[in-house]
Amino acid sequence: MHQSTLVFVCLLSGIWAGNAHAAPPQLTTLEIGDPAPDFKLPATDGREYQLKDFASAKLLLVIFTCNHCPTAQAYETRIMQLHADFKDKNVAVVAISPNDDQAVRLDELGYTDLGDSFADMKLRAKERDFKFPYLYDGETQKTSAAYGVVATPQVYLFDQDRKLRYVGRIDDSEVKTVSSHDARNAIEALLADKKVPVEKTRTFGCSTKWSDKRADAVASIAKWDQEPVKLENLDESALTKLAKNDTEDLLLVNVWATWCVPCQTELPEFVTMNRMYRGRKFRLVTISIDEFDQKDRALKVLKEKHLSATNYISTIENKDRLADLLDKQWDGPLPYTVLIAPGGKVLYRKQAPIEPLEVRRAIADFLGRTYASREK
Repeated sequence: MHQSTLVFVCLLSGIWAGNAHAAPPQLTTLEIGDPAPDFKLPATDGREYQLKDFASAKLLLVIFTCNHCPTAQAYETRIMQLHADFKDKNVAVVAISPNDDQAVRLDELGYTDLGDSFADMKLRAKERDFKFPYLYDGETQKTSAAYGVVATPQVYLFDQDRKLRYVGRIDDSEVKTVSSHDARNAIEALLADKKVPVEKTRTFGCSTKWSDKRADAVASIAKWDQEPVKLENLDESALTKLAKNDTEDLLLVNVWATWCVPCQTELPEFVTMNRMYRGRKFRLVTISIDEFDQKDRALKVLKEKHLSATNYISTIENKDRLADLLDKQWDGPLPYTVLIAPGGKVLYRKQAPIEPLEVRRAIADFLGRTYASREK
């Protein structure tokens, strides 16, 4: 089960007791000259790492980052480049995710295909082929609290004695031309036995998702579950217009029926995606091909699933005609899912139950994963 579904299930079934893992009321970021707090954390490569595992390195670059944050995603390639450029100069790079994945609301995942669970971190590390350790601190967040992580990504550079020499951002530009390579400048200065030119910078990014935000994530699910669910009629004219998608929105269409068990089984995945991406230029449409006299039955299922998207029941009696209008490559099996870009180009189609990660990845790749792609 992937993270978005896992969050959806866990938040509905689990109640967090107390604030045992929440951030300290007054979080304090390490000061220049402070020693590196020790840690013992699991990594995506199957190992467990402690501070002593990097003892042979002249410098240690600790970067707190995560999967879901648009800013963090914008810097993934630059983190990989820092590792590549300095690995042979005895600089160790370690990335740590500080976030409690159950404290992340679904609508905070609008720029990603993956959440911040340890399982999803493994998927991201494999996909991006991280050559550096990627550690998970989301279970207790003790390490993140000790370092005073305020946002992702946030950099801590330690010298050979593991005293802090630089803290802050990687550079001064998330997606535009960089004019101040702050972390790189600090590394090069220390390697040359010089003073770091700028020891501390502001950190811009997504705030750390401390465990005390779990209650808000639970409340958001409860609120969305109360949204009205409607089922409208869909005729040939409306379907033709839908397939052309003469809008600015990316359109995800799922064709289903109440008599199709796999259809009903995967509907919660579409609920999750709707809640993740609908704040952007995205729209989810479901089309029931039940007989029209079964409209109440179809609406009942949609309400049970809390599917508050654009829901239709087809009034087109000829199923071949319906398939031709929606997508001529659809051979008829249910469930059927198609992702249509503005202008009508099909980006993804599946004549069987979807693989949720494939769909989320296609959506995130099209909409964009960074704030540079934020819709105006």
